[in-house]
Amino acid sequence: MGCGFRLPLWLLLAGLGLMAQGMAPRTRYEPNWASLDKRPLPRWYDEAKVGIFLHYGVYSVPSFGSEWFWHNWKNLRTPEYVQFMQRNYKPDFTYQEFADDFTAELFNATQWALLFRDSGARYVVLTSKHHDGFALWPSKHSFSWNSMDVGPKRDIVKELAAAVRSVSDLKFGLYYSLFEWFNRLWIDDKLHLLMQHSYVDQKVRPEQLELVQEYLPEIIWSDGDWEAPAKYWKSEEFIAWLYNDSPVRDTVVTNDRWGMGTACSHGDFYNCADRFNPGVLQSHKWENAFTLERSSWGQRFDVSLSNFMSTKELIKEIVTTVSCNGNVLINVGPTKYGTIQPIFEERLRDMGRWLKLNGEGVYGSVPWLYQNDTETPNVWYTRGQTAESNSSITIYAFVLDYPYDSNELDIHPLGKEVTITRNVHLTGLDFGTDGEVLTKQTTKVSMLGMDNTEVQWRSNRNKLHVKFPPKNHLDKRGLDYAWTLKITIT
Repeated sequence: MGCGFRLPLWLLLAGLGLMAQGMAPRTRYEPNWASLDKRPLPRWYDEAKVGIFLHYGVYSVPSFGSEWFWHNWKNLRTPEYVQFMQRNYKPDFTYQEFADDFTAELFNATQWALLFRDSGARYVVLTSKHHDGFALWPSKHSFSWNSMDVGPKRDIVKELAAAVRSVSDLKFGLYYSLFEWFNRLWIDDKLHLLMQHSYVDQKVRPEQLELVQEYLPEIIWSDGDWEAPAKYWKSEEFIAWLYNDSPVRDTVVTNDRWGMGTACSHGDFYNCADRFNPGVLQSHKWENAFTLERSSWGQRFDVSLSNFMSTKELIKEIVTTVSCNGNVLINVGPTKYGTIQPIFEERLRDMGRWLKLNGEGVYGSVPWLYQNDTETPNVWYTRGQTAESNSSITIYAFVLDYPYDSNELDIHPLGKEVTITRNVHLTGLDFGTDGEVLTKQTTKVSMLGMDNTEVQWRSNRNKLHVKFPPKNHLDKRGLDYAWTLKITIT
C-alpha cells in the first residue's frame, strides 16, 4: 500500500545522477528570511575585502549638492538648490532636461576598469538606477528615461561589465534603487497604503530580472527600500530566485536593504547604514560603504580640497574595517562627461600601491583575537588564513602612526595578559605560561615590503618591542600611510 505521493521521474533521475557522482543535491532556499539567512556566504566576497562604488547618472549634470538633487530641489525646496536653479537655468527648466546634457562623450569603460584593477580593488558596483529612476541600460520598463534613449545613447552597464571582465579579475556588481521619487506607480501604491503592488509587479521585478539575466552581476546592492516593508517589495521571493535559479546563483551576494527592518538583519553582508564602521568585531560579514568626497555620493563641483579624504585617511578606513570582519566599498562619482576626476584617481592609485605592498595582510585575512592594540594606539590586527596541517599562526599588525620620535614601539599581539585559555583554546597553540612567550625560537617578525631588511625586536612575555628600519629605507621602497608587521608564531 503506497503513501499516495510519488516524486516526478525527472527528479528521481537527477537525484540518482548526483549520488552516482558523489554529489549532494543542490540546496534550495525558501522565500523567507529563516531559510535565506542560512545560505553560506560565497568565499570570494569575504576574501576580496576591497570594492569600488560608482554613483553615475543624470545628477552628474548639475553636479551640485548631491545625487539627491531632484528631491532636494522639488520635494524639499531646499533654498540652496532653488537658488542654484534660479541663478543658472530658465524658470521652466525641468530635471528631465538635464538628461540631454548627460553626454558621457569621454566615457571609456576600459580606462575605468584598468584604474580599478590598479587600485587593488577586487570588485566594482555601478548604480544601474538611482532614486531618480534614470537607467544606465536600455531598460524595457523605463521608456525615454534611460542611457540608450536619451543622453549618452549607450548601454553604460554593458560597456563597463564587459571591460571589467576583459581586462581584470574583478567581480562586477550592480546597485539598484527599489523606489523612485516621482514614479506614478510608486506614488499610487503609497496612496493605496501599499495594499497593491503595481509598482513592484510592473517596474521593479521586471527590471531586477532583466539586469540579472542580461548582465550577470555577482553583487546585487539594493537600496531605496526604507519606505515599505520587504513583503511589499517581494524581496524574499526575488532573493530565493537569485539563490536557487538565477544564472549567478553560485556566486552572487546581496546586501541588507530589502525593506523596513532588514538593515543589519538579513542579507549575505550587512551595510547597516552609509559609512558604517563600528570599530569593533562584527560576527556577520559587513561592508563599509563610504565616499572619497565626504558628503556626496555623486559628482559635485561645489567642493574644496578639505571635502576629500586624504590617502592616509583612506588607508585607515580600510585597515579598521578589515580588522573587524568588514569589506570596504569606496565610492567615486564620475563627471557627466564620463571621466573620473584626477583627485579620485590619485587616491585610488595610492591605495593600489599600498595594497601591492601590504595586501598580504588584507586579502583573504580573517579577524584576529584582538582587533586593535589597547596599549598602543592606532595598531590594528588581522590573522592570515593557514592550512589545517600548519602548526603556526600569522598575525599582521598595521601601524597607522609612524613612531617618529624613537623609531620604535611596543605592540601586544597576544593581548595584555597571557593565559592558558587564550593561548591554547583560542589560538590553538600552546605558548606556555612561564618565562618568555614570544621567543626568537618560536617567533619571526618582519615588515611587509622590506623582505631583505632585518627587523630588530625583543620581547617581554607577550609584549613585542619593535625597532623600525631606517625611515629613508622605508621611503625608498614606497612604504607610507600604514606599516605592516608580520608576526609568525610556531
